[in-house]
Amino acid sequence: MAALDRSLISRLPLFQGLTPDEQSEILRDARSSRYAKETAIFAQEAEAHSFFVLIAGHIRVVRTTPDGQQVIARYISEGEVFGVAAALGRPAYPASAVAAVDCVVLAWPNALWPELARRFPVFGATTYRTVGNRLQETQTRVVEMSTEQVEQRVAHALLRLANQTGRKTDNGIEIDFPISRQDIAEMTGTTLHTVSRLLSRWEDVGIIVSGRQKVTVKDAHRLVVLADNRDKR
Repeated sequence: MAALDRSLISRLPLFQGLTPDEQSEILRDARSSRYAKETAIFAQEAEAHSFFVLIAGHIRVVRTTPDGQQVIARYISEGEVFGVAAALGRPAYPASAVAAVDCVVLAWPNALWPELARRFPVFGATTYRTVGNRLQETQTRVVEMSTEQVEQRVAHALLRLANQTGRKTDNGIEIDFPISRQDIAEMTGTTLHTVSRLLSRWEDVGIIVSGRQKVTVKDAHRLVVLADNRDKR
């Protein structure tokens, strides 16, 4: 297999703080793969054989509950590490990873994780910090699901996505990958009908602009007010 070009990772925060030689050494055992939209990178409860970094695209992390309901746990953006079950001491992936758009992914064998984390402490520390932040985000979402009204949960979900992947346009902050109303329903533990009703209402009053698998936050302040349940109308 041809050696991968260091420029693939040199600009990514995950690898900053490493020397060019260290970056090249980490890349030595990586493989690059392309995944078409809606293709699974790995499945929930499958043996965790690799860990990954997303080079291009967006990935949807999906958990299936015991009763068969699908819940979107989060989205992975370019430059993020994912599938790091090895860092958590887990033998299997706790969720599925599905390409939300066409993606390019780097993968390393899980067996290399302990050695890479030991030899390159900056890389290991950054990965553990990412995992910790995601666990904290998961706890926040659990609290939201148990204490907040649906309107608040949907508002929080859109704000998170806009903050994570937002792209400034003339209309506002566009969530920069295709996202359906069903996706938002699966993120917030509600129904497609409820999400459609909320988004249509918010569009009517100028808070968002929505199209086919596109959402743009037009008035972020009013969305924050809704998320914080401060809307007194």
